[in-house]
Amino acid sequence: MLKIGVFGAGHLGKIHIQQWKEIPGVELVGFFDPDDDNAASAIQQYNIPRVTNADDLIQSADALDIVSTTTTHYEIAKKCLLASKHVFIEKPLANTLEEGRELVKLVKEANVKCQVGHVERYNPAFLSLDEEALQPMFIEGHRLAQFNPRGTDVSVILDLMIHDIDIVLHLVKSPVRRISASGVSVISETADIANARIEFDNGCVANLTASRISLKKMRKLRLFQRDAYISVDFLDKKTEIVRLKEPGATKGMFDMPIDMPNGDKKIISIQLPEVTPSNAIRSELAEFADAIKNDKLVRVSVYDGFQAMDVAHQVLKKMSLHNELHNV
Repeated sequence: MLKIGVFGAGHLGKIHIQQWKEIPGVELVGFFDPDDDNAASAIQQYNIPRVTNADDLIQSADALDIVSTTTTHYEIAKKCLLASKHVFIEKPLANTLEEGRELVKLVKEANVKCQVGHVERYNPAFLSLDEEALQPMFIEGHRLAQFNPRGTDVSVILDLMIHDIDIVLHLVKSPVRRISASGVSVISETADIANARIEFDNGCVANLTASRISLKKMRKLRLFQRDAYISVDFLDKKTEIVRLKEPGATKGMFDMPIDMPNGDKKIISIQLPEVTPSNAIRSELAEFADAIKNDKLVRVSVYDGFQAMDVAHQVLKKMSLHNELHNV
């Protein structure tokens, strides 16, 4: 039985606690949260022990799930790693690049499993593309949310856009060449809406927009590549693939013949990959536990988490420079 301890019993922490209780082969030994209200609510809802000393929780567990505020990630993870414990760290990996870089080093030295909570990697709509050969050359992303005071202590880049940054870096396995960005603070003290253009050495360009002051929710990524257009709806869990095919090729869900300007005949084929319903948070936690038990690679490594964080901070820097130049 794998013993798990949880740091943080806020909104997301409680969701993690609930999921851990339903994952087979796992024993939830307790949680740590200095906030008495959070703690009392977690005890009442899930009937699990509160541990008031962080070191005691670390020693009693095989692996720790860090779902506390971002500013505490580094200190908690460092204690866990120095004790040679496996760690799951909610995104973003850390509060600063220096902290993130140090965590990458500590994970390597401790030789333990470390997974970062970029949960969209486990979204069933995205997983439905596992068998597809994805080589996008242009990516357009929109992640729009209605205003919620929770999370506004950080920029919309680290709050929302970082999800799409991680997905893009996972898909485009090429160094980043150039980043440009702009953003505006509308309600909170940090940027509430932002746009970033990320250019890669292989020629791919990603244009990402994130907003937390939208009237409607949207979480879509559109991929354009040679002879194919792929749309991933992370919110409604739907995926569409539109391809240009030769006549006689394998049929899709909907096929429409067209005449090309040069006289050739082609087929526009629309496919709707099967999306298997799943709970993304439970999937990422269960896979992390399985990686520990069976010595497997984690899907989102500490280095992946650091890369996403690194690019997110570059976006923040470019956004700040843009605003200074235009007196925003």
